[in-house]
Amino acid sequence: MTAINYSILALILLAPLAGALAVSLAPDRAKLPNWIALATTLVTFLLTLHLPAHFAAGQSGFQFEVNQPWIENPAIFYHVGIDGLSLWLVVLVGLLAPIGVVASWNAIESRRKVFYSLFLVQQTAMFGVFVSLDLILYYAFWELSLLPMAVLIAMYGRKNGPRAALKFFLFTFIPSAPLLVAILWLYTQTRTFNFVELQSQIAVLPAGALFWVALAFLFAFAVKVPVFPLHGWLADTYNEAPVALAMVVAGKLGLYSMLRFHIGLFPVQARQIAPLLIALAVIGILYGACLALVQRDFWRLLAYAALSHLSLIVLGIYGFTFTGWTGAIYQILSHGIIDGALFLLLGAIELRYGSSQIPDYGGLASKLPRAATYFVLATLGMIGLPLLSGFVGEFLIFSSTFTEVSRGWAIAAAVGVILGAAYMLWLVQRLFHGPESALVATKPPVDLYRGELAALTPLLLLMLFMGVSPALWLNQIQSGVHLDAQPKPAVNSPAIPQPRIVFVSPDNAPAPIQSPREVQR
Repeated sequence: MTAINYSILALILLAPLAGALAVSLAPDRAKLPNWIALATTLVTFLLTLHLPAHFAAGQSGFQFEVNQPWIENPAIFYHVGIDGLSLWLVVLVGLLAPIGVVASWNAIESRRKVFYSLFLVQQTAMFGVFVSLDLILYYAFWELSLLPMAVLIAMYGRKNGPRAALKFFLFTFIPSAPLLVAILWLYTQTRTFNFVELQSQIAVLPAGALFWVALAFLFAFAVKVPVFPLHGWLADTYNEAPVALAMVVAGKLGLYSMLRFHIGLFPVQARQIAPLLIALAVIGILYGACLALVQRDFWRLLAYAALSHLSLIVLGIYGFTFTGWTGAIYQILSHGIIDGALFLLLGAIELRYGSSQIPDYGGLASKLPRAATYFVLATLGMIGLPLLSGFVGEFLIFSSTFTEVSRGWAIAAAVGVILGAAYMLWLVQRLFHGPESALVATKPPVDLYRGELAALTPLLLLMLFMGVSPALWLNQIQSGVHLDAQPKPAVNSPAIPQPRIVFVSPDNAPAPIQSPREVQR
């Protein structure tokens, strides 16, 4: 078991690459690339399940860690490992990948070898971002995650694929240049790219320079989330990207990087800019919700809904409370699962009826009863119905914001949640109820296939399970990241402590979380 634990992260990184190579060498006939990609993603998902099965919640530092020299000068290491912050994100990427293959099964009919090869490379890049503990290794995976996405949007975009791909690439690539400069500057000052070593050395560096370095990190991550007003690429990307790519990328990389590398490396600078980010997060919640209410294309509606929900997670992150951080990480997981289900359902509907325009629909519930049932359940999860996963993260973020950050910002953000219920229930009404539209009447009713049901059912069961028993996830999340034990005043308090991410040792590990109420206490 020790040998497996030592090599498990390498296996997780290499399995998708091996699958991509197998797809590229296989003949493109009888959907053979589809089957190879599905088998690869299922094997990779099973490998990721080894992590929570053997994760020790009370153990200090990173687990499954490997730190081997890669390049001698400059000193770059193959340094990987996970903790409670990254554990479930790795599993989430592993879960969404086979669902993405299923979502693309009938949607991708041409150049399937190219599509599935790049899709699997994208999966490796995302895994790499979550497990890298060397900044150059992290940066390599961060940049690698951009290329497959941009190429596939250009190749498989619905109407304006090349334009959307160019916008996505420029928005996300240009901020990476100052990020690389900042990483190299840190190396010149500390002679290391090691994340843990940098945490202990950064405090002695010049504060003025650190402000700009931290800002370069934040800028790259904020664009990738995206944080308002850096969301210019989001709607076009959702509208043009293949369903499989949109569901696996949305928000996770940027949000994780904010917690791990912005707050983790620059706690003082992050605390200084937190009031601005809280304000932008609340604006993003309301702005995204208001724009979602007026959309006529359901992909663009889902894009602005994502902006609103991702902004809520940013609010939890930069509130600098233990409860808010726990809720933010939990909400990343919940958002990935719920968005994955909605992407798969809307992709299935568009594939059957050839339109993403909401006014073209009506009366689908009588034609596609299974799709209507699953869509309503996913919608209830997205709007935060109690007993579903979306409620837990929202509750933790709002409770911490209201009691420990700012009641005004919490109330303003809660208005966005109300608007979220409005646009999602309106979407259900327009798609599935009311008079049957001409488009629906002229197309043969084809409900969800068995493969689609097989992909959707685990997601909906997981939504329910995470809503009923959140402690199974929260106990491991809290072991990876928490605030120092000291008072946490409001954002505008004149005396602001400097909280930081620390690794929990068995001696100071908090008691297991039993419920969201216990987290709040």
